[in-house]
Amino acid sequence: MRFQQVKDLVHWAAGYHRRLAEQYTHLAGDDVGERVRMALEYLAEHERKQENDLIGYLEDSGDHRKVLETWFDDPIDFPHPPVLERLPNCIDCETVQSVLSTALTAQRTLQDLYSHRAELAGGDDERGFFEALAAGHEAEVRRIARDMQRLEDY
Repeated sequence: MRFQQVKDLVHWAAGYHRRLAEQYTHLAGDDVGERVRMALEYLAEHERKQENDLIGYLEDSGDHRKVLETWFDDPIDFPHPPVLERLPNCIDCETVQSVLSTALTAQRTLQDLYSHRAELAGGDDERGFFEALAAGHEAEVRRIARDMQRLEDY
């Protein structure tokens, strides 16, 4: 669909976080090493938190309502969902580093998606909203990398 509302993208992203959390949880229940299981459980919890944060924006009737109702024209639809949709199906659970690699790819790709929307924003509020989401994902990349390194060092 060429025309979207910001809330459509936020809703899609929340669902993506949910699907990724479900995949991490499923993989943690498989026959994997203890550290890999701990990493997958950590990531599942992290993805659920991100989903809940985005749902909070959708349910908020205050500050973000105007931005969420904004329409945008994007003839290529969302630029990264096909890449993102393939990630949960190809998570390598051999090592903590391989799990981390997939998690960071997902976070950075979402960050790129938000940055892309900020660049194409039609107004300051929309630009600010997507810049804040992109900055939040940048912080999440650092946090995930730091926490997973601690797990690896444990």
